[in-house]
Amino acid sequence: MTTFSELGLSAKVLAAVEATGYTQPTPIQAEAIPHALQRRDVLGIAQTGTGKTASFVLPMLTMLEKGRARARMPRTLIIEPTRELAAQVEESFKRYGHDQRINVALLIGGMSFDEQEKKLDRGCDVLIATPGRLLDHFERGKLLLTGVEVLVIDEADRMLDMGFIPDIERICKLLPFTRQTLFFSATMPAEITKLTEQFLQNPVRVEVAKPASAALTVEQRLVASGSKDYDKRSRLRELLRANPDVANAIIFCNRKRDVATLFRSLEKHGFSAGALHGDMDQRARMTMLHNFREDKLQLLVASDVAARGLDIPAVSHVFNFDVPIHAEDYVHRIGRTGRAGRSGKAFTLVTKQDSKHLDAITKLIGTEIEWLDGDLSTVVTSESEGDGEERRGRRSRGEGEKNGRNRRSGRSRKSSNEDEKAETPIAAATEEIQEDEVETILEPVTSFESENSQASNVRSSNGSRSSRNTSGRGGRGSQNARGRTSGRDEHTPVGFGDDIPAFMLIATNA
Repeated sequence: MTTFSELGLSAKVLAAVEATGYTQPTPIQAEAIPHALQRRDVLGIAQTGTGKTASFVLPMLTMLEKGRARARMPRTLIIEPTRELAAQVEESFKRYGHDQRINVALLIGGMSFDEQEKKLDRGCDVLIATPGRLLDHFERGKLLLTGVEVLVIDEADRMLDMGFIPDIERICKLLPFTRQTLFFSATMPAEITKLTEQFLQNPVRVEVAKPASAALTVEQRLVASGSKDYDKRSRLRELLRANPDVANAIIFCNRKRDVATLFRSLEKHGFSAGALHGDMDQRARMTMLHNFREDKLQLLVASDVAARGLDIPAVSHVFNFDVPIHAEDYVHRIGRTGRAGRSGKAFTLVTKQDSKHLDAITKLIGTEIEWLDGDLSTVVTSESEGDGEERRGRRSRGEGEKNGRNRRSGRSRKSSNEDEKAETPIAAATEEIQEDEVETILEPVTSFESENSQASNVRSSNGSRSSRNTSGRGGRGSQNARGRTSGRDEHTPVGFGDDIPAFMLIATNA
């Protein structure tokens, strides 16, 4: 069995590793560290949670013992796809390099430019950055990359596959051609491997597991659910209550807005939960992660910003509220549990619309995932399924909107809801009384007609409105909005429309 002392690490690094309690390297560490110390380019592929971060941190610390940093000219550069991963790598350097005078600078968004510039001015041996903030500092003239000896691109498939290719190409052109480059990732599809050929020179491919394979320590289950969001939320709560062994768990959603909605729903139902997604302020994100690590929160609802490389060793469960669109993300998500030899459980909520994505995941990992308690054929798709309170709330809101529209449009509910009134006689009687009152109020007491210069009151024998004279301009002799008539001829006042006061219609003797 290989030990750390056989890998060629320096005495200070070995002492730091021993102080952390590690005695034997993981397979990826045992194979990658010797090649990195020989200044070879390395393409490392291993399951998530197998110690890839230490595979480049430990050899870099050994190599950095010789030499010193200069102002604004970092000696090594590590590029991470997310702020959380960058901060986590910084913690690894502090943990393993506490006995060395290594200056580490962290360049990520959401933090002060001034503080970061001060660290660059003092000189840094290790620069850890996200692509956007790194290029911002370079364009400001605060950073020179001509002194970089080692480049590390962590989570390489995500960096290259999710829109970072132009930034990575630009950064690599700013670095010395003689640099050493290390790529590490849990997944490396063939098309992504071709892209690495322009960044690596005769690399050593270190592959200790089948690409995109799931950790064997994770128990995976599929859970059938209705397609509505409230159905899925109700099903998730059932799972959480049915698994009392949930010490802490990460719940993944595909969309940021679903993260916020699910977080509020869990809090409303009495769960200890927090939220994490890319639109949050950086300080809030770090605080949320800290509280989750310290067991101040039981559940962390997150987007895929938490799926890559976050090292939270004691996560007992992972719940996929949504089936990931990209099959590789499934491997990263469930890899947040079952880390460092621990056991873990992963549950994925599946609807009938998710069959395509589920097939891609099954094809990628090469194994069928078992269903927990029945497949999609057992799902009831009627309206009765799901969260009763939410359905009732939706129904009451819909009826309120419908009634409001009916009132605004002036339609009689008596005529449009005959069946409903038949079922509710009390409400129907009340409604009829109200309509009779309205009819009495609106019915004109006196109607005026102008004929032979005399005013006459006309009312039909049955109490209904009498027929109106339709002469006049544009047929204005018809019934107006108040129910009054204006059988008017050439003596029509101008400017009042159909709402002419009755006294103005009385003929006067000239």
